[in-house]
Amino acid sequence: MYHPLLIFDGETNQLVTAVLRGGATHASKGALAVLRRIVGRIREEWAGVEIEIRADAGFAVPSIYDYCEKEGIDYTIGLVSNPRLEAMAEPLLARAERESGEIGGQKVRLISDAFYRAKSWERSRRVIYKAEMLQKGTNTRFVVTTRRDDPLSLYDFYVRRGEREGWIKDFKRAIKADRLSCMRFLANQFRLLLHAAAYWLLDETRRRLVGAGVRRMQLDTLRLLLVKIGGRVRQLLTKIRLHLASGHPGQHLWHALFSAQPGYARE
Repeated sequence: MYHPLLIFDGETNQLVTAVLRGGATHASKGALAVLRRIVGRIREEWAGVEIEIRADAGFAVPSIYDYCEKEGIDYTIGLVSNPRLEAMAEPLLARAERESGEIGGQKVRLISDAFYRAKSWERSRRVIYKAEMLQKGTNTRFVVTTRRDDPLSLYDFYVRRGEREGWIKDFKRAIKADRLSCMRFLANQFRLLLHAAAYWLLDETRRRLVGAGVRRMQLDTLRLLLVKIGGRVRQLLTKIRLHLASGHPGQHLWHALFSAQPGYARE
């Protein structure tokens, strides 16, 4: 079993890196080292750029908070619930239950914030918390952050990280990134990087197709229509020529990809 660490760029949604870890390791293991490297590389290229971290509760560890605060990096990170946090949210949860009862048991979601200090923290930090009443019962969630937005906007910003679940699904299912069957750990890390490169190429292809007016599709669909096909590739002196069957169902995708390229001619 393995537990890869995946980091995506929040602006472009591109996969930045994939680091292989043992299956029994904590979600935060190695995250700070990778974060330091990425931040360093970004600031080498763009010295004044603002950097922000958004992550789930697996990365809720003091070392990451301390590093981000030292480097001037805003963060919004989920927190694992505990009795102290639940007690903090209890009045808001009671209000949500009361308001839900007043409107016939419909869903009510309330968001608030407070300062909280865990035993492992050197100081108090701002925590956004949700108290939600659903038909199936109550639900609370907690987020630690350095941002100053109002609680509702900030919590909505945090939950949008759920989009990454779809990208991870693409990476795992369409690119078969979980096929790490080599005998050595290092060999499997290399295989994971190859999967990441394949993901990046297919994702970039999808972006170009969307830019050409083609509907967005999952990567496994794109792979079946565009890549997993029979054909002939000829490398000539000045060009590469692709020969496909005249009835190939994905040929419109190839035309869309290359129609904007200089010197493209449909034969």
